[in-house]
Amino acid sequence: MFQYLFLYVLQIVSAQQPGTTNTASYEIREHSLIKPYPAVFSSINSYWHLTGNTIVTDRWIRLTADTQSKQGGLWNLLPVTYPDWEMHVQFKVHGTGKELFGDGLVIWYVRDPKHLGPVFGNQDFFHGLGVILDTYSNHNGPHNHVHPYISAMVNNGTLHYDHDRDGTHTQVAGCESQFRGRDTDTLIAIRYQNDKLTVSTDIDGKNVWKECFSVEGVKLPSHYYFGFTAATGDLTDNHDIISVHTYQLESTNERKMEDRRGILPIALTAEAERRMCLKFVKEEIFLF
Repeated sequence: MFQYLFLYVLQIVSAQQPGTTNTASYEIREHSLIKPYPAVFSSINSYWHLTGNTIVTDRWIRLTADTQSKQGGLWNLLPVTYPDWEMHVQFKVHGTGKELFGDGLVIWYVRDPKHLGPVFGNQDFFHGLGVILDTYSNHNGPHNHVHPYISAMVNNGTLHYDHDRDGTHTQVAGCESQFRGRDTDTLIAIRYQNDKLTVSTDIDGKNVWKECFSVEGVKLPSHYYFGFTAATGDLTDNHDIISVHTYQLESTNERKMEDRRGILPIALTAEAERRMCLKFVKEEIFLF
């Protein structure tokens, strides 16, 4: 346990920004997670909480096993007090299914952690950000796309995640990504700085980042919580978290001084169907 704590001593590091040059940042040990996992979860000072069917071994944290009707979660217990951050997650999605498998996992930054629910193991109508790694296509309409698929959803508690449409009507942006069933672990980087959200992947574990999407005008408050959830239904997969590294990024003096706790989560730019959905929600609130 002492070795684990030593490895996590807070230090200034040079964290590579996916697709660009290096930038100074601080790795935050309270929001990071590496092996040995049993030492983490056996400590009375653990910063992490498990929900649902999550299993911990010395090799991985399995949010769901490759069996039907499971959901699990891994939640950090400390709020994020800094305005700009970057998270690198090493994970693996795999199973016995060759053609049909599911459902997927989500990386969360939300107001209310530790809730089981229908959105890949978390509650619907959440407040905050979900980066969704969806492995099964339910939607065959105009906005269908190849799966696996990575998308982002920003919610202020008014939006419903629609599985039948694969969330296409509420997504901010997304990209196709063949992260499932790789021979090696997969990496995803989520960067939030100056109200810009960027998601990049390294699906082959070669330290070569590929940008998935980058969106300006994403407003997220501070003091929300990081978490990871996954779910299976009739289709199944193993959803494993291997490691988490979270960095506090440099912020402007204005952002450092601003009280961001009361900011309403919103994406100012989004795809067409989402704008229609937000208009509908706005009109509904106005009418009532």
